[in-house]
Amino acid sequence: MFDADVASRALGIELVEAGDGAAVARMRVTGAMVNGHAIAHGGYVFLLADTAFALACNSHGPATVAAGGDITFVRPAREGDLLVARATERTRYGRSGIYDVTVTRGADGEVVAEFRGRSRTLNGA
Repeated sequence: MFDADVASRALGIELVEAGDGAAVARMRVTGAMVNGHAIAHGGYVFLLADTAFALACNSHGPATVAAGGDITFVRPAREGDLLVARATERTRYGRSGIYDVTVTRGADGEVVAEFRGRSRTLNGA
């Protein structure tokens, strides 16, 4: 799935590992990703978390998509920061699932954001 994810790869997101309901992805914040406050735009942080979430929920095999996702921004990231997103499956029930993703700053491990995603396996998948 990640090989076909043009959007994530175009932003420099790298797959570190994925399998068994979990995934780790990382992304370096570039100058094009900062907002008028000189901090990483929340949309990019969300996209990294969402990518790790997608990798985790698709690690079981059937095609699975997001049914929703929420993010809480804890502290800012800045240009040059390496962000690491770790996704963990909390539960799967029927065709639905819940996943938590913690985004940290690679250099010091400080939490940048917490994301919760809700997944849905597609019919016929």
